[in-house]
Amino acid sequence: MINVVVTGAAGKMGKEICKAVLDDPDTELYGAVDIVDVGKDVGDLLGRSPIGIKITGLKKALSGKGTNVLVDFTHAEAVMENARVAAANGVHMVIGTTGLTEEGKQDIKKLCADNNVNAIIAANFAIGAVLMMKFAETAARYMNRAEIIELHHDQKRDAPSGTSMETAKLISQKIKGPKVESNEILKGALGGRYENVHIHSVRLPGFVAHQEVLFGGVGQVLSIRHDSIDRTSFMPGVLMAIKAVSEHPGVTVGLDKIMDL
Repeated sequence: MINVVVTGAAGKMGKEICKAVLDDPDTELYGAVDIVDVGKDVGDLLGRSPIGIKITGLKKALSGKGTNVLVDFTHAEAVMENARVAAANGVHMVIGTTGLTEEGKQDIKKLCADNNVNAIIAANFAIGAVLMMKFAETAARYMNRAEIIELHHDQKRDAPSGTSMETAKLISQKIKGPKVESNEILKGALGGRYENVHIHSVRLPGFVAHQEVLFGGVGQVLSIRHDSIDRTSFMPGVLMAIKAVSEHPGVTVGLDKIMDL
């Protein structure tokens, strides 16, 4: 049995992760952390019967010394302190927090090395989204140009999304077409640009997480799209990472690394 502590447990993603951990036969919810709803039973938050696990601070959640994995889907301002506390307690980490910088990833690598723990960090835990990125990387070898449109709910804090940035990094070196030189009558109309790939971010209520990679070639276009229509779409990937993190030394970036893609 893998004992799991979830940070951001009272949030939308946190609640789904708590449900997934509770419902999986190989994992046990060992603690739940948030700055809101402190003292409230997680079962009550989920609309279930009380389960005896209450929302607490992170240090208290880890004080029992039985935690195997910390799952962090909070925000960039909190993830580093959460990682420091987890590493100091010898706890492996699964991190899906948005807005994590490259510098932050390097800091987590050092924390893991210094404390002999592991971490899996991924921009997207939806298995279909990981496949979308891999298919786009393959397509980029054969198509002249590409642009990315990513659409998320209006509460998402960062733009562009981590998934779109990771996709741009994967395909930018393979795209051979010239950069767009159109004159922008309205500044930003062509979107942001990573190398030679333009990224367009949409933030509207009603969306969850969506991305389309558009390729243009001679006399043809190719569209590769993934849609998460519910946050449950991320749970198989989260559970996969929870079960794999102890077997992947150091820091693993990207769910594809444990999917053998």
